[in-house]
Amino acid sequence: MTRALPEHLYILSLPYRPPEAFFGSVLRSEHCAGFLSDGGALGRWSWLCVAPDETEIFAFDDARRPEEVLRAACAQVLGDTHVHGDASTDLPPFTGGLIGLAGFELGPRLENLPLRAFELGAEPWPELVLIRFSAVLAFDLHHKRRLVLGRGATADAARERAEALAAQVETVVSMPPPSTLMDGPLMSETPDAEFEAKVATLVAQIHAGDLFQANLARGWRGALKPGLTPDHILQALAEAGASPFGAFVRFGNRAVVSNSPERFIRLGADGRMETRPIKGTRPRGHTPQADSALGRELLNSAKDRAENLMIVDLMRHDLSKVAEVGSVRVEALNALESYPNVHHLVSVVTAQLKAGYMAADVLLATFPPGSISGAPKVQAMKVIQALEAPRGPYCGSLFWVDASGAMDSNVLIRTAACERDTLGQWHLRVSAGGGIVADSNPADERRETETKLSLFRRVLEREL
Repeated sequence: MTRALPEHLYILSLPYRPPEAFFGSVLRSEHCAGFLSDGGALGRWSWLCVAPDETEIFAFDDARRPEEVLRAACAQVLGDTHVHGDASTDLPPFTGGLIGLAGFELGPRLENLPLRAFELGAEPWPELVLIRFSAVLAFDLHHKRRLVLGRGATADAARERAEALAAQVETVVSMPPPSTLMDGPLMSETPDAEFEAKVATLVAQIHAGDLFQANLARGWRGALKPGLTPDHILQALAEAGASPFGAFVRFGNRAVVSNSPERFIRLGADGRMETRPIKGTRPRGHTPQADSALGRELLNSAKDRAENLMIVDLMRHDLSKVAEVGSVRVEALNALESYPNVHHLVSVVTAQLKAGYMAADVLLATFPPGSISGAPKVQAMKVIQALEAPRGPYCGSLFWVDASGAMDSNVLIRTAACERDTLGQWHLRVSAGGGIVADSNPADERRETETKLSLFRRVLEREL
């Protein structure tokens, strides 16, 4: 990236309409992005961005160092902001800047492990995509406000940018969702018996002392009906059960749709970091009594609590690489959180960023997320490479970096990687996995992948 982010910011207030009203046009653009929260306690704001200033691709065969590419891109969006227009206070944490996609295979690359290409079509996917936006459509889901934020080299240029985006999105016409999304059912890449055998192999490695835990996943593939696009998936997910860290990005013929419940790292402008690793899963019950019993079972599960604790320790270690000495804290351990199709155990770890460090340093010190790799992390990645196909965006992260230095990022679980073929049809891959430990039962772990995929499968196959 070659240009700094403009420092003048103009805010334009518009009548409230929910983000879903704009999916059909904004998210059908060739280059666009969105962070879509469920509006719950962790998700006050959603954003949509279109027409980027610049897009930088770190390809699979790129000769550059990804660390240098990421640090340069993050540094170029940092700077003072002079605010003008309708609202100069209570702004969203993202007011324009960098939106990035880091694929899981970036992690092994950073650790100098063998490189593997993720492919849906004929060409490998990039491991890092960095897109800079100077205009943002922001939705305050708690207070029902809609803001357009435009950046420019002058106050007038910023206002013109905001007004142009406002005019563009006001032409949106909402369309009803299609009755079916898929051209056929999702097809598993790994038969049940084969996946269970891989779990058993991994359990044996753990008993042999090779590692403590590793996340093992499997994928399913399919295609959307001709004429449908990835934003239709996001629309259906929003209706069926939105999540606090959902996100969408499209760059040309590729797109990622995520209904993630998991935060990776949040960095405030004040340097406070927070991660929320998830480990431990149960399905939701069909009655209130059954649902409550499943939640209690998860809370009382020694296996799941131990699994969660391992990842908490790993994330404490990762954050400590860039944190002020003594600032790492566990704010919550094994808290129960419930989502439309699953219960999860979630922990919260916080820390204070060292002076002189920025968002890129945080990402590089902690990627890939511990909850979807394992412990020790590098050994877990080696095991994953031996037992799985390349993951691509799945278990990577979508993140934003604001001009203030603030950042937020998700873990790309409950996620579809989508690619358009030469005839215009979109193909996709979705995946699900779980943490394998010494007392894991292969059949139970296989069923857990099915539980985690259940909402996505119902949405894609329209079994609602």
